[in-house]
This record gives sequence, C-alpha cells and structure tokens, in this order.
Amino acid sequence: MHDYNASQPSSESTSPPLSPSTTMTINQSSSPQWTNYDPYATAPPSPTPTSKQNRQTATAKRYKYLRRILFFRQMDFEYAFWQMLYLFISPQKVYRNFHYRKQTKDQWARDDPAFLVLLSLWLVASSVGFTIVLGLHFVAFVKFLLWIIFVDCIGVGLVIATLLWFLSNRYLVAMKQKDQVVEWGYCFDVHLNAFFPLLIILHIFQLFFIHFIINHDGIISQLVSNTLWLLALGYYIYITFLGYSSK
Repeated sequence: MHDYNASQPSSESTSPPLSPSTTMTINQSSSPQWTNYDPYATAPPSPTPTSKQNRQTATAKRYKYLRRILFFRQMDFEYAFWQMLYLFISPQKVYRNFHYRKQTKDQWARDDPAFLVLLSLWLVASSVGFTIVLGLHFVAFVKFLLWIIFVDCIGVGLVIATLLWFLSNRYLVAMKQKDQVVEWGYCFDVHLNAFFPLLIILHIFQLFFIHFIINHDGIISQLVSNTLWLLALGYYIYITFLGYSSK
C-alpha cells in the first residue's frame, strides 16, 4: 500500500537554507524584513601585536638585538643611513618612525643594529682623521679611539640614558599612560641619535678648521671653535628633547 505521508517531502527539507549572515523577521502587518546578524559577534578579538600578552621581555629583546649584529644581511643599512641624514635635516621624521615601530612591534627601541654599526664606522673614521691631522702615532690613535668609543659615546651615554630613563618613568609619563614604560634601550637610542650630529660636527667638520683657524691665537679662532661646540651641543639637546617629548 502506498504511504502518502512518506511520499510528501518534509517542510524542513524543502525550506531554503538561510545564510549565517542574515535572519528573517516576519511581521503580520508588513512584508518580511531582513536584519544583519553576525554569528561571530561574541567571539573574542584576535590578539594584536601590541597586546600585553605578546610583549617580549627586556632580556629577549636584548638577545634578539645582539644576535642580529652577527648577520649583516638582515640589517637595513639604507634605512639607518636615512636616519643619520634626517637627524641633521628633520629629526622629527626619525622619531615619527619610532612611533610606527611602537604601533606595529610594541617596542620603542631599535630592533635593528644597523644604526649602531654605521655609528661605529663613523667613530673609527673620525679617529683616523684626527690621527692624520694632529700627526698622532699608532699607540696614541688606539688610545684616542678607545676613549671616543668607551668614554665619550658609551660611558657618557650610559649615565645620561640611565638618568633620563629614571626621570621619565618617575615623572614624565602621563597619568593615562601609566601602563606604558619608557624602555632603557630607547633612552640609549635617543643618546645615540643626539650623539651622531655632535660627532660629525666636532670630529669631522672641525678637522678642516684646525690648522687654518683653530690652532691660531685670536678672537677668530675662539669664535669659530666655540660656535662649533655651541652648534653641536644645541643639536644634542634638541634631538634629546624631541626623543622624550615624542613619548
């Protein structure tokens, strides 16, 4: 006997499947209205690179930074040279890129040692220039180079960076940004940024005036030498100010 109920398709199988992005609301006095529905609205947001749970520790950042020194192909020397150029022309653009790094990598300090490598080459080149101009022997050249690297650049930088790091975290961080910490590595980067124009002015540009003007007595030599020192210190203070005001 033919089963009539079995031959009729069920209402569930014949109803058209609804898209998961929409549902239909039926009103007796109007036509059906479609409203948007997001089935994933209650899903937790995916973590971003700037979330606290993905922040690296200071030890991990330092290890990653020092490890990249051994791999020159991984360094962006073109970008580092661009930074050195714009430290003279427009230092604001250099610190604008520090902002981009903070937004994308949650890190203020440099993660590429290319700038440090190029700065080291400039330190050696300027020391060689002083050796030639002043007629220093090899031992004096080595002493002068070690003094420039470990006292003028690193030693003074450690003191200034540590002092400003303490003052920044203690007094300069805004109340609404108390969860943000001024990294010590960033403070040392600010020192290196400010030190580079000072190095070029006093250790390279000044070499052209030593024998002709500076080594002579008179008000002209004093005016030129003091002007160069004033310009170099002005660059250092201004670039340092930009570094901490940008945070």
